[in-house]
Amino acid sequence: MEDREARSIIESLLFMAGEPVTLDTLRKIVEVDKYNTERLVRELISDYSVRNTGLFVVEVAEGFQMVTNPACAPWVKKLISTTAPKKLSQSSIETMAIIAYKQPIIKAEIEAIRGVNSDGVVKTLLERRLVKILGRKEVPGRPLMYGTTKEFLQYFGLKDLSELPTLKEFEEVDIPDLPEAAPEAPVEPATEIEVPEPVEPKQDENRHSEEPANKY
Repeated sequence: MEDREARSIIESLLFMAGEPVTLDTLRKIVEVDKYNTERLVRELISDYSVRNTGLFVVEVAEGFQMVTNPACAPWVKKLISTTAPKKLSQSSIETMAIIAYKQPIIKAEIEAIRGVNSDGVVKTLLERRLVKILGRKEVPGRPLMYGTTKEFLQYFGLKDLSELPTLKEFEEVDIPDLPEAAPEAPVEPATEIEVPEPVEPKQDENRHSEEPANKY
């Protein structure tokens, strides 16, 4: 296979993937050895950088991904806002930062640092696949341990955890959250139905007066 054809195939794969693709995955699909696969990917990175168009190829989260040009971010955000208008809350970002820097960490340790219950925010981060369960800590109760995910690296554009941003950078990143559930309608107390007391039937006075007297 010629370089031009192989490079076009790799470009198509990165465009369609929507997430980082490892060299090993590209190599197996394109059926080119690892050395030449990496060389072709590096050429794509250079080509996109020189052209400075709306797309770039970058190395992120232990793989390679096609992403939008940061210069186009204001317009891309407008598009994203039509479907994902809500960012993670401050408490979620704070919790995510603690997990990122302290992993593996259990929920009790997160709550000790934050000073508040963290059940809800940890659940949200798990649903967003920004954190994951790493296992159980070998202490009484064997609590779950949490750590960051590949999606976490992808969101922040990191190759690995050595490039972790500061807390301020965490706060400046727009991360779409799940839509909030519609509030439940208040349940009105059941209306008590007054049941009338049973009314004893009135005796028919005329009937008693008409009864014949005892005959002896």
